[in-house]
Amino acid sequence: MKGNQMQRRFFGRVLAAFLAFGALGAALPARAADEAPDAMIKRLSEDTLSAIKSDKSIQSGDLSKIIALVDSKIMPNVNFQRMTAAAVGPAWRQATPEQQKRLQEEFKTLLVRTYSGALSQVNDQTISVKPLRASPDDKELVVRTEIRGRGDPIELDYRLEKTPGEGSGWKIYNLNVLGVWLVETYRSQFAQEINAKGVDGLIASLTERNKTNAGKKS
Repeated sequence: MKGNQMQRRFFGRVLAAFLAFGALGAALPARAADEAPDAMIKRLSEDTLSAIKSDKSIQSGDLSKIIALVDSKIMPNVNFQRMTAAAVGPAWRQATPEQQKRLQEEFKTLLVRTYSGALSQVNDQTISVKPLRASPDDKELVVRTEIRGRGDPIELDYRLEKTPGEGSGWKIYNLNVLGVWLVETYRSQFAQEINAKGVDGLIASLTERNKTNAGKKS
């Protein structure tokens, strides 16, 4: 139980940080495709922190507001299909398109519902982006940041990929908080469900967890 509580605390802050990179995602300028990944993270983090601090309903855990923010502002900046596929593991390739769609929907809902309470903790935090170690040819890289506020700083890293073609630019597909990668944490949980009951069993389990979380106050 203590391990679950620690994980919840760690990733409770992840959602706040996860929300802290996408507030203006739907209104990025045309040159955003050429924007450096560390500059993008810093700008979007600061803009979204400001938006959260000014919206009392989001801070109080209003799920409809949070989901609307996630869908309209955050998802355009995330390769959520890759994130879900990595969390599901090898079984993703055997899943039907409908199963993959359901998995993405339920995984997103799980993240939002589980960690929405973290937004009430957003107050005087600031984001510090560490110097980026990358070359111009890199297609994948890690942007390391630090959330500073009350208490000890929180180390938060973003794993990004460079997407080609129309709508190209850097997209996030994994998060690391205090040394723990979000995708890998869920992969170990999901593997147990898949081994026991298959992909449909995982979908059913996620659906049930989301219903349970919906009946609780975060």
